Amino acid sequence: MRVGMGYDVHRLVEGRKLVMGGVEIPYEKGLLGHSDADVILHAIIDALLGAAALGDIGKHFPDNDDRYKGISSIELLKQVGKLIDSNNYIIENIDGTIVAQEPKMSPYIDDMRKNIADALGLDINQVNVKATTEEGLGFTGTCEGISSQAIASISPIFNYVYDNSTDVLNPTSKLESTDVKDCDKCTGCSGCQKK
Repeated sequence: MRVGMGYDVHRLVEGRKLVMGGVEIPYEKGLLGHSDADVILHAIIDALLGAAALGDIGKHFPDNDDRYKGISSIELLKQVGKLIDSNNYIIENIDGTIVAQEPKMSPYIDDMRKNIADALGLDINQVNVKATTEEGLGFTGTCEGISSQAIASISPIFNYVYDNSTDVLNPTSKLESTDVKDCDKCTGCSGCQKK
């Protein structure tokens, strides 16, 4: 298993929509950024890229590239999911934290989890999102910005074998890549390189 962590922060400004976890949240301010500035998704993207040792969000989606201007971060997350797949990893779980004094995030958490799970082809129970305040302290406490942290764990596809009797991937111990059978049936897998 490999683990990565991500951190992101964006400034709150007037005249922008507040998008968090792919959900538009009613608020008088939004987050400033080249894309939709979805701070929790950016932290999750960095956590996934970090776990796979594939750099960071700026390497893959630079803020001086007009292709990503105003883009939905859900679309960026989908691209990262494909990148994780193409490097023969399976996402185990994601845990993210939003740090914001306001607005209240709790009414939107389940929708965020669903958006993240759908974008990555995961079950919703593999995705956790939570929110906290900083009791009025720091830039988040004074509503100047919102930050997020995330952790993601991934495993190499070679740690799994396709079980024809249940149609699911099952974790195994001490599985060698040469032992993987029927690998072409694994959904979301680009194929075992050593088959």
